[in-house]
Amino acid sequence: MSQEAERVYTINLGKVWLSPDNQRAKRAINMIREFAEHHMKTEQIKIDQELSQQVWKRGIRSPPRKIRVKMAKTEDGYVMVSPYEEESAKPKAEEKPKKSEKKSESKEEPEAKAETKAKPEPKAEEKPKEKKSDTKKKPAAKKPAKKSK
Repeated sequence: MSQEAERVYTINLGKVWLSPDNQRAKRAINMIREFAEHHMKTEQIKIDQELSQQVWKRGIRSPPRKIRVKMAKTEDGYVMVSPYEEESAKPKAEEKPKKSEKKSESKEEPEAKAETKAKPEPKAEEKPKEKKSDTKKKPAAKKPAKKSK
């Protein structure tokens, strides 16, 4: 695929919210299809399953107001519309767990040092705590007064 046949767009789906709430996600998919037809100059549009799931994730009543998509023309002549994922965002997502692992390791080290320094104190004999009985009487519920005619 050439660079000319692949484009990234942010589609505003705000008008979807003007339609009835039980048709919004369907309308959002149709708007994405219409947008792709207009900008890629073809009627053969295929929407990626991941993009569809992204639109339907919050249900039929509350689709997203904006969505970032990548449109690519294939050699077969149709346009594939898929969710846009930045390449720079992927390495950041991989780095975050590494940082949290370092933090969790550093938190464990002071605790281990504190355990080695602290000497156990001899415990005085404790009396077993008596269990409280659950035989408390509940106040009687008030009965509604009878109305006389």
